[in-house]
Amino acid sequence: MTRTLMITLSAGGSAALLAGAFLFQALGYPPCEMCLWQRWPHAAAILIGVLAIRISGGALPALGALAAATTGALGIYHTGVERDWWEGPSSCTGGSSLEGLTGADLLTITGPRVVMCDQVSWELFTLSMASWNAIASFTLMIGWIIAVRLSAGSTTKGSSRTL
Repeated sequence: MTRTLMITLSAGGSAALLAGAFLFQALGYPPCEMCLWQRWPHAAAILIGVLAIRISGGALPALGALAAATTGALGIYHTGVERDWWEGPSSCTGGSSLEGLTGADLLTITGPRVVMCDQVSWELFTLSMASWNAIASFTLMIGWIIAVRLSAGSTTKGSSRTL
């Protein structure tokens, strides 16, 4: 395996997860606030991947690993909110107020749809989208860490590291 391959797979994995999130949104599963939080680190990982392919060294792959770990941690936090393991932000859980919505919004069918963070809108094998994001993101983090190790191996004189 090469550093470039691992970076491409890891950043490409984030691109695939982000594309999947947008596909689910297009299919009628609007994201909640915490779902949107989980998208930003994937976008950052994609940008980091583009830069890391062009710039050698381990710093950018380490940032990619941090981005993947961040969205994975957010996925675990979101899963805990969905399963009532802990409280979520009041802005998007069942206990939130309707602050910000007008009376007209509440009385019309076409008003904004409020998506609650503590409600599972889709699951597969009893795992929600947030749970699957966490699993996939931590897997991508491992790919980034391998890229960091390969970066260190390529800068060490006389090193013949292989995985």
